[in-house]
Amino acid sequence: MMMKVLDAFDSLSRTFAAFIPDWAVALAARLGLFVVFWRSAQTKLGGDSIMGQKLAFWNISDSAFMLFEYEYQVPLLSSDVATYLGTWGEFFFALGLLFGLLTRLSALGLLFISLVILYVYNSDWPNVLLWSGLCLYLLKHGGGSVSFDSLIRRKV
Repeated sequence: MMMKVLDAFDSLSRTFAAFIPDWAVALAARLGLFVVFWRSAQTKLGGDSIMGQKLAFWNISDSAFMLFEYEYQVPLLSSDVATYLGTWGEFFFALGLLFGLLTRLSALGLLFISLVILYVYNSDWPNVLLWSGLCLYLLKHGGGSVSFDSLIRRKV
């Protein structure tokens, strides 16, 4: 009896899932990761903003340097190098996902950043697991048909 109920729910779920296009799944993964890492990069940038967004990626705030020196303490790198790499990685890889440009490279970069976050803040493993799952999906499947990657591939 229980198996019939499970089979019925599985069949219903598969019917619903058949209506979800692959591009929508990839776009949702890209946008979800973009928001998380873009917001994080925004907290590390100084200077003026345009429509609430800081675009001067070269203008990293003093507080970001202090965070990397005293709190994050990334191994194997000086705190200054880690600050630049981490902030620029979040900034540019997030933009890559937003536009679906170099999606797999951006997903790989954000996966690496996520693993560093896990090392530094091991109590944040539920978030890192979620981000890593989305990164792995994008690594495997790419940015989908609604991406610059797809547009470039069609033009070449």
